[in-house]
Amino acid sequence: MMIENRREIKMITTDIGIDLGTASILVYVRGKGVGLKEPSVVAFDRDTQKIMAIGEEARLMLGRTPGNIVAVRPLRQGVISDYTITEKMLTHFIQKALGKKFHRKLRISVCVPSGATEVEKKAVEDATYQSGARDVSIIEEPIAAAIGAGIDISKPCGNMIVDIGGGTADIAVISLGGTVVSTSIKIAGDDFDEALVRYMRKKHNLLVGERTAEDIKIKIGTCFPLEEDMTMEVRGRNLVTGLPKTVTVSSSDTEEALREITLQIVEAVHSVLEKTPPELAADVADRGIVLTGGGALLRGLEELIESKTGINTMTADEPMTCVAIGTGKYVEFLAGKTID
Repeated sequence: MMIENRREIKMITTDIGIDLGTASILVYVRGKGVGLKEPSVVAFDRDTQKIMAIGEEARLMLGRTPGNIVAVRPLRQGVISDYTITEKMLTHFIQKALGKKFHRKLRISVCVPSGATEVEKKAVEDATYQSGARDVSIIEEPIAAAIGAGIDISKPCGNMIVDIGGGTADIAVISLGGTVVSTSIKIAGDDFDEALVRYMRKKHNLLVGERTAEDIKIKIGTCFPLEEDMTMEVRGRNLVTGLPKTVTVSSSDTEEALREITLQIVEAVHSVLEKTPPELAADVADRGIVLTGGGALLRGLEELIESKTGINTMTADEPMTCVAIGTGKYVEFLAGKTID
């Protein structure tokens, strides 16, 4: 009987944390770390509604599918836009992260943008329950990002987090385990890509896809003048002739393309600082601003924020996985609380 009980307890406490992102999904398994990182893309057959591919395999199909197959991102700007597909995608990723140990006794923590409405939070919660969770906790992204970046959020001390994901940027000042001032803007990594697509069309008369724009951003993208200019060859369709064409793009081009959009993030940081109580603002000035999320990898972002605010800005180690790790550690924190 004792063994049976022990097995039951062991079965109940499979804890996982999920960073349900617009661009990618990361799953943190307690005791193992981040067990899965895949793009949040699903490809399905429009005629039969059958899912063809999920994750990386589906991402490769973006912009390359025949008429009946559609590759979609079921999450837009940090919230669920297609509930059924999100639910199937979540189930698939949880099973993949846990392998054969998958059972329906999971305690799952999922993060949402700080500006998410109650309805949006409820949709995330329901989709998580449907994918096999016994217990679901919803955590705000900036708090998860702060925990994942190694900040002790329980102290009475102000920490500023700027979490730039694929669909939203969350900016918050955190103290005593909670958010004091925060804002969530729908400007992030995807918008950087769109700005590059628009720039290529306007400046070079070249039509490029989302994936090419993302490549430009990763390889040479910057939002602050670099000491040494980088260049790359970009292929697309010439809008005048309608034929394929190759142009050379430099990092100073990307700085021009991304200037307006990155300044909107800086303005949001500024507005949060304006609303921060003076004692906490002094802490932030002293401790600096911490950048997390995939968008934090954009070159020159630290320098740009620092030049506009005068506050030391640094990027967390492994900014991509901060939110997932933080969500998972939040699960451990909750588990610790419940065990005690």
